[in-house]
This record gives sequence, structure tokens and C-alpha cells, in this order.
Amino acid sequence: MTRNQHRIRVLVPSLAGGIALLGGCTLGPDFVRPTPPAPDHWSEQATAPLAGAARAGSVNEQPAASTDWWTAFKDPTLNSLIERALRSNLDLRAAVLRIEEARVERNIGSAAYWPGLSANASYSRNRISESTPTGALLSSAGNIRLPGGAGISIPNPYNQYQLGADASWEIDLFGRVRRSVEAAEASLQVSVEDQRAVRVALLADVAQNYLALRGAQARLGVTKDNLATIEELLELAQQRRAAGLTTHIDVANALAQASQTRAELPAIEQQITLSINQLSELLAREPEALRAELAAAAPIPPAPPQVPIGVPADLARRRPDIREAEASLHAATAQIGVAVADLFPRLTLTAGGGFQSESTGNLVDWASRFGSLGPGLTLPVFDRGRWQSVSLSNVRSQQAALAYQRTVLNALHEVEDAVAAYDADQQRRTWLEAAVAENADALALSRQRYESGVASFIDVLNVERSLQQNQAALIDTQTAIATDLVRLYRALGGGWQQAGGPEIEDGAPIARAVMRGNAHSVTLHARDEGRAGGARGADLQDGLPDGCAGLTGVGLA
Repeated sequence: MTRNQHRIRVLVPSLAGGIALLGGCTLGPDFVRPTPPAPDHWSEQATAPLAGAARAGSVNEQPAASTDWWTAFKDPTLNSLIERALRSNLDLRAAVLRIEEARVERNIGSAAYWPGLSANASYSRNRISESTPTGALLSSAGNIRLPGGAGISIPNPYNQYQLGADASWEIDLFGRVRRSVEAAEASLQVSVEDQRAVRVALLADVAQNYLALRGAQARLGVTKDNLATIEELLELAQQRRAAGLTTHIDVANALAQASQTRAELPAIEQQITLSINQLSELLAREPEALRAELAAAAPIPPAPPQVPIGVPADLARRRPDIREAEASLHAATAQIGVAVADLFPRLTLTAGGGFQSESTGNLVDWASRFGSLGPGLTLPVFDRGRWQSVSLSNVRSQQAALAYQRTVLNALHEVEDAVAAYDADQQRRTWLEAAVAENADALALSRQRYESGVASFIDVLNVERSLQQNQAALIDTQTAIATDLVRLYRALGGGWQQAGGPEIEDGAPIARAVMRGNAHSVTLHARDEGRAGGARGADLQDGLPDGCAGLTGVGLA
């Protein structure tokens, strides 16, 4: 073995080890999952047991139903609509495509880990100007004859054929590529959580429109029953007028009440049509596509006996919008590392080679080979824009941290508001049920008194009008209770965990990474821009993990 070969064998492993050591250095802050600013328990008013008949729908802090909450209504039609919506809804399918888009972007960023390789082939016909010094020299050299009779032939013009390949590989010395891929992974998680949020919203929209449909159908049925009752009273008034026991005023009042009740029917039927069409749109169907299936009236699904909602801290891992805000914070934190690493040198290994010849006959001969191999080091000396990029990334990460806190706070308010509405409507239902029962008794008594000539017809109509209003309010409240419960389930963020959509496992690196206090902020301020390079490097020291110490200040202006 020659001395040069021995040196190469020693140098190559040493160089590879040094590159591997430097490649393990990642600049910028590491992301640590934030602790959500949530209380230990919900307010006492939210979880206090309800009195009387409303006690059955009480809210408690048992673990919430996070998967198929809609089955608590025990309505097969609702279950079927939701299953079909999850398969065909266009917004949900678009959200899945956004996940695929983010995944491809992540893969594009990950490609920077690998060397780039390209091949080329070319042909050119070249002529060198003889009016230039180089051309004149080559032209005169073509007329020189060497001793022994040999001559130098330099054709002009000449052909050039070339086959070659080029390769380049950036060594990720300071983690710029790693942080870029980390940010892309976090952006992918943002898309996943966005799809989950669309799924949660879709579940709630289908349920709310279905409940609105059943509520409108119940209103329609009660209104028709009231109309039938009024028509009976009208017939009674006409009979008493024919017998001379009353005047035309009673008949006119009965006719007016009947007309007023009939006027309510078109608006209710319009609401039914609207709900059916909205459900059709959610299922990606044409208008009126579900009319035959949903036209028959059905009862408003009752609320379950107990509603477990868990504790406030559960929201952070269950609500997709909170998880999305966390992933956005992760992406913003990783971008700080990208900006910081961009201040340091870049090492690129390049290689190129191939064959060149004047003719194709000897193009691939060994003598026609050419090549180059060597590293390239790019050292930023002065670029104020790169320093501003670090400050910009830092500000964006702080904005993402505030957005996370705002999202958590908004979620807490939504749950408390939904629970308050759910409790209030249950109490309202209890009193309305009592009012309807009393109105029915009063109507029967007033009708008997009118038939006996003791009470006036106006008294009967007033009681009937009161009964009609309370019945409508009771149906609206029953619908509101079910709708409030759907709002509560939506605020709790349940439903996306059910199988059937693209997911990223919680054990993936993106889900394990979290924010550590203020570690997402790099110690770099605008006032530091006028310092010398060594001072700036010292400022960046806080953002360096173990193994990167001593690298600050390299190539800084």
C-alpha cells in the first residue's frame, strides 16, 4: 500500500466522522408541548344537579363520550345520515386532500436529506473567433510542425459530444434541513387537525339540521291539530248562531283565528324544506334528494339521561382546533431554527464527470473522461435580511403562542356557554310542560262553559291561543335542548376519533414534541444588530443544544 493510499484510508473515515458529528448539531429552540391554561374543574353552576324533572339530563365530569356521541340520541335515521355524510361530504373530502398536499410538501422538504443527481447529454458545433488572442493563438498553433514532421492539428470549427452526470449534497451542519422538515411535519399535523375539525363541524351540522327538521315537523303537526280544534270551535259558534244563542261576532272571531293559524303553515313547511335541502347538501346530494326519506314526521330525539363532559384539561387533547393551534406553534418554533441555521455556513459536496469527444467514435474511451470533485463552503458575511428573518420567526412564534392560549380560552367558554344553555332550556321545558297541561284543562273547561252559555267565546279563543303559543314554545324548547346538547358535544371536540379518516398517530415525533416555557423565543433583538460578530454569536448561544457550543460567531458579520 502506498503512502497516499494509506492517507486516503485514514482521512476518509475521519472526514465522515466529522461530518456526522457536525450533522448532529441542530440550532434553534426545541419545541415542548404547552400546558393548557385550563382550570381543574368546570364551574359549580355547570355541573350542579338540576331540580325536578330536568334532573335526568344533568351534566357531570365523568369521561366524555368522544367517538360516536350522536348514538346517544338512539335515532337510526340520524345515525344513517351521519355515516353517509362522513363518506360523501365535499368539505371533508377537500380537507383530506389538504392533508395529502401537506404530506407531499413534507416529502419535498425531506428530499433535501439526500444527494441530488442529474445526467446530461449534449452536442454542439463550435467555432473560435480568430480575431481574439485565444483564437489567434490556436489558429497559429494549427500551423506549427514539430521536429520529425509531426504537426499539431486544432480544427476550427469543431464538434463536441458530451455525456456526463452531476451530483451535489448539502451537509446539514447546523440543522437547517432538519428544522425545515420538522416545520413541514408540524404543518402536516395542522392539516390533519383541520380535517378533524371539519369532521367535528360536519357531525354537528348534520345533527343540528336533523333536529331542526324534526322540530319543524312537530310544530307542523301541533299547528294542524290546533287548526282542527279551532275549526271545531268555529262549527260550534255557527251552530249557536243558527240557534240564536250568539251573534256573528263569535263566528268572525273563530274565522280570524283559523286564518291566523293557517298562515303559520307555509313558514313551517318552508323550514322543513330548508332542513331537508341543507341535509342533502351536507351529504353532497342534489336538493330534495332526501325528501322521500325524511318527509314522514318523527319524534324529536330525547337527550340521554346523563351527559358526561370530562374535565377542562381534557379539551387540549380532544378538541382539534386546540391541537391545530399547538401544531401551528410547533411549526413556528421550528422556523426559528431554520432562520438561525441560515446565519451559519453551508457545506455542499459536489461531483461531476463524464465523457467529452470531438466525435462519437471515441466518446466513451477512457481517454475522453473528465471530472471534478470537491466541497463548497458558503459563508454569509453580511446580510441584514437574514438577521431580520430570525426576528420575524421569533415574532411569529409568539403570535402562535398567543393564538394557542386564545383557542384554549375560547374552547372553555364554548363548553360553559353550551352547558348553561342546556340547563336553562331544560328548566324552561319543565315549566312549559306544566303550562301546556294547565292550558289543556282550561280549554276543556272554558269550552264546556261556552256550550252552557256561561262563558263568552272570546274566553275560549284566548285559552286556545295561549295553548297554541305554549305548545309551540314547548316544541321549540325540546328542539333547543337537543340542539344545545349537540353544541355541547361539538364544543367538547368529540367525533373525529372514529375510524374512517386519515390520521397521524399520537406516537409520531410531531405529537410528542412540546413547548418548554419560553424556549420558543430566541435571544435576538433588533438592537443587537449593530454589534460585532462575536457578540451576536453569544446571543445565539441560548438557542444551541448540547454539542453545538463553540459554533456561534462563525461567519457572522
